[in-house]
Amino acid sequence: MIHQSWNERPTIKKVKCVHTDAAKYIVNRALTAEKTYEVKNETEEFYFVVDNSGKVSGFYKDYFKEL
Repeated sequence: MIHQSWNERPTIKKVKCVHTDAAKYIVNRALTAEKTYEVKNETEEFYFVVDNSGKVSGFYKDYFKEL
């Protein structure tokens, strides 16, 4: 199961958080606008990044731009 070793996996790329204005979920507790995050996994819809809590979490790609 890949999700159990995400913290130890190499970073795929880095992305910058553009905004934390979420329509449905509270995102501003886990992300900070203008901060750069390490992407550990990626799907069509989500980036799995190391968030402000130090854990890997999945967020819509709308919140980020690639560096």
